[in-house]
Amino acid sequence: MPLQRTDTWINKYFPISIWLKNYTKEDLNGDIFAGIITAILLVPQGIAYAMLAGLPAQVGLYASILPPLLYAFLGTSKTLSVGPVSIAAIMIASALSAPEITVLGSSVENAIILAAEGGLILLLMALLRMGGLVNFISHPVLTGFTSGAALLIILSQVPHLLGLSKNQCGFDLGCYSQYFQQINSYTAGLALLSITLLLSFGSPLSILLNQLKVKKNIITGISKCAPLLAVVLTTFLVRFYQLSDNQHVTIVGEIQPGLPEISFSFINNLEQWKALLPSASFIAIIAYVESVAIAKVTANLRNQKINPNQELIALGAANLATAFSGGMSVAGGFSRTMVNFSAGARTQMAMIIAVILLSFAVIFFTEQFTYIPKAALAAIILIAILPLVKLREIITTWKYDKSDGLAELITLLGVLALGIEEGIALGVIITILSFLRRTSRPHIAIVGKIQDTHHFRNIKRHQVETWKNLTLIRIDENISFANVSYIIDFIENETIHKSHLEHVILIFSSVSHIDTTAFEALENLINSLKKQNILLHLAEIKGPVFDKLKQTNFINHLSPGKVFFKTIDAIDDLAN
Repeated sequence: MPLQRTDTWINKYFPISIWLKNYTKEDLNGDIFAGIITAILLVPQGIAYAMLAGLPAQVGLYASILPPLLYAFLGTSKTLSVGPVSIAAIMIASALSAPEITVLGSSVENAIILAAEGGLILLLMALLRMGGLVNFISHPVLTGFTSGAALLIILSQVPHLLGLSKNQCGFDLGCYSQYFQQINSYTAGLALLSITLLLSFGSPLSILLNQLKVKKNIITGISKCAPLLAVVLTTFLVRFYQLSDNQHVTIVGEIQPGLPEISFSFINNLEQWKALLPSASFIAIIAYVESVAIAKVTANLRNQKINPNQELIALGAANLATAFSGGMSVAGGFSRTMVNFSAGARTQMAMIIAVILLSFAVIFFTEQFTYIPKAALAAIILIAILPLVKLREIITTWKYDKSDGLAELITLLGVLALGIEEGIALGVIITILSFLRRTSRPHIAIVGKIQDTHHFRNIKRHQVETWKNLTLIRIDENISFANVSYIIDFIENETIHKSHLEHVILIFSSVSHIDTTAFEALENLINSLKKQNILLHLAEIKGPVFDKLKQTNFINHLSPGKVFFKTIDAIDDLAN
């Protein structure tokens, strides 16, 4: 293989080779600071999202080591932080809690298989060049899904925040009064302390530091230390006062020290692979869509570009890596990515530095993680998730487009009432049906000529010149089997009972495709109009459409109707 082709291949599939060539000392300074700040988030978030998924803490920590390294070499985003994320965690929890799954092996093994299947699905999508899939889940559906999943996450953390057992009350309202009488005041106190710290280190501290004219990246660094501070402080209180033993405060418990070991033992469990495949598909697709969306946000801020298909490769490899190293499914995390970006990260070197620091912590400090109270982790999840609940956006979307607003609302309610996979599937179905409905009823306008110009506009919106012997009809959509009946009915309604009408001119300026069904329907329309002594003409037909029509007998069938290059040509030739 020639050297130039080899370099091109390496640059295409290993984007690190591009930015590493031009890496500067200034880049390193920014990456070191951002890496330290991001590492501070990795520990509490890794443990918290493992807890959210119903998995041991080390599963979340392991998912924060090898996957980000793989993404650093393969990903096209310079600032995306890959690791455990809240939405994937709640989807994992939902999948693992299904009765048909709980009987198949341990939850850890099932979570690993979910990650492996998700990685393979993403790589298969990359092979099939399906990077554009990100465009097939509409923003309203994604927002509705995210809001619904966020609400489920918040509800799932209430027992951890208050020291309660899992809620079994369901719709029995009387049960809740007894349920909440069991609140552990020490657990609730630790949760309140954590929430207060997290909120105080947000806008209030940022405003104060801005007034003191502290540098922006320093403000980001200080404000994002809140999760670590909350964990350290509450852990100290639990250990010092022995709250776990004396007051039944729930803690993380013992975490296996050391780096993850590579294992392939999960590969042979064929029955589990089959049972988990549907859930793995949903998790993989949502992880990909959210990751690319987040990556585009930061890339646009720096005029950088994301390659969606290469992102499939990078995220697929990252999920395979997490499976082989005993971790849970991973994706790009919004909060970590924005922290990484705001702290001054220039390249993926920041994540490599963060992983090195996390690995050091996993090797030497896991004993200190044992006494982390779950209430503090639940508080971290709560504060991270709240911004994802966007109920007001449903109203905004509804005002702009009722179909999109309905899709967003139904997705949210579907997630809450039916479950995560069912909710988003319902939202996608509603979106497709809405799209088909709009496509089947395209915008069609009767147009006339604006005086003293060659411009033609809708007669319902503008003062225009019209003619008794001809009608100008502009079709603002491709013509297909889905909408041709509606178009034909519209034309027939506009021509019936018009005794002076001699010509109908269809303006095809917005028509880029006519399928076979529509083609046959237009031929029938020509015959129908001829019986009424009305000729059909075409104007402003696009080259590719005209080329296809010339391959048939359509133009001869249209005769003595004509094809006009411009609408004004038709007026000059036909108008009385």
